[in-house]
Amino acid sequence: MQLHNNSGNITVIIDVSFDDRDMFTDFILNEQCQFIDSVDPEGLIKFEWFLDKDSNTGTLVEVFEKSENFQALAGKVMGTPVNLKFREIANIEKMTVLGDVSDELMENLAPMNPISKRYQGGLS
Repeated sequence: MQLHNNSGNITVIIDVSFDDRDMFTDFILNEQCQFIDSVDPEGLIKFEWFLDKDSNTGTLVEVFEKSENFQALAGKVMGTPVNLKFREIANIEKMTVLGDVSDELMENLAPMNPISKRYQGGLS
């Protein structure tokens, strides 16, 4: 391990709420994940959903090799029917972007009111 070596990875954490757990789960498993895989997301390390069993809330964790990979996938996904359906069936409660991303990308994400936190140190 290296101390205070910025790997350049970008982590995106999206917390959501939704009304219908079964419908949302079906959407994740049978539409969204297949769609993301189909756009051949270069540099995507993780795209994982975690749902709270006692409430209609969930967290999506996306990890990218570098900022450019996140920007490329966002460009392929925004405005698509799958993305529009996601926005209809889920309420984005909080979006956090961890890592060094461009101001342009943050402007593109502005409708989701993201919080951006830059790398400061750690072990990798």
